[in-house]
Amino acid sequence: MREQIRGICARYPSEYWQGLDRERAYPEAFVDELTEGGYLACLVPEEYGGPGLGMAEAAIILEEINRSGGNAAACHAQMYTMGTLLRHGSAEQKTRWLPGIASGDLRLQAFAVTEPNAGSDTTRISTFAERRGDRYVVNGQKVFISRVQHSDLMVLLARTTPRDQAEKKTKGMSVFVVDLRDAGDQVRVRPVGTMINHETNELFLEDLEIPAENRIGEEGEGFRYILSGMNAERLLLASESIGDALFFIDRSTRYAGERVVFDRPIGQNQGIQFPIARAYMHTQGAIAIRDGAVSLYDAGEPCGPEANMSKYLASEAAWEAANVAMDTFGGYGMAEEFGIERKFREARLYLVAPVANNLVLSFVAQHVLGLPRSF
Repeated sequence: MREQIRGICARYPSEYWQGLDRERAYPEAFVDELTEGGYLACLVPEEYGGPGLGMAEAAIILEEINRSGGNAAACHAQMYTMGTLLRHGSAEQKTRWLPGIASGDLRLQAFAVTEPNAGSDTTRISTFAERRGDRYVVNGQKVFISRVQHSDLMVLLARTTPRDQAEKKTKGMSVFVVDLRDAGDQVRVRPVGTMINHETNELFLEDLEIPAENRIGEEGEGFRYILSGMNAERLLLASESIGDALFFIDRSTRYAGERVVFDRPIGQNQGIQFPIARAYMHTQGAIAIRDGAVSLYDAGEPCGPEANMSKYLASEAAWEAANVAMDTFGGYGMAEEFGIERKFREARLYLVAPVANNLVLSFVAQHVLGLPRSF
């Protein structure tokens, strides 16, 4: 699997990604090749046309893409966003959508949860879906919704009961599959400019009509359905961060061995080699935690703490390795042609998204160590 992904990535060198970064363009050719190879469908069961592989294989795919210098965030959601449908959808819904997702004929890469006035407190979302006969009419606003302009379908979380009328604050939210091809002006998209080439948007939903048959599971239970997919997301994004860390370590090690200053390779200096070695060891620790969490996930065992710790440790290791690479390359690290500055910017994302690392610390403190809830 690793060799196959490396072979694909070799056809999309640093120049390819640098060009996309400058133009803020989507890697269509790269994503198409991954799709045609079935890699993005690896978690779809065989009965729906997928290869029926596990989290271990999915993690390898994303790790190797990022280690090669690519950016798996452009398409990683095609792997796991369908999990809500797979775990909680009806037989009819699975038959209707999963084969197309597996083949790549349907892109399900958008996941609309976050709102400007809610942030990480998902229970405070205000986008509302009102039931009217055989359909829901949705009004509201979402922000930081990635890849929506490169998706056919979108998973949407909206309130179906006002927060102050719900049994609990985590109740009264429902999940829907939105067919963006039919949405027209009912979904207005405003791109959000960011420091990286990460196609993300603000959405304005105005009288968006969704057939009731597109609601996933029971009305009001959407928050629980969304949470059930978080472990997969954490593990896959941890794998991307591990790939980033290894990218920086690979490049730093090679450059430190080749770059000669004061008549000696700079890698001979402890001030250069010790930070690289330290970053490598921290990355290996993150890999060990990730691999253990993946084993639990594939065995069907609970792995919430392990998945969250994986995301935290991997993103921290990637950021450490990114700074080490910048120091190792010196001024050349700032130059576009070396590819370090682009990956440096990309690696910073996973410290704050899709869950901020401070929230992971809070989760571990409360749910693993038994300390009082901090918020």
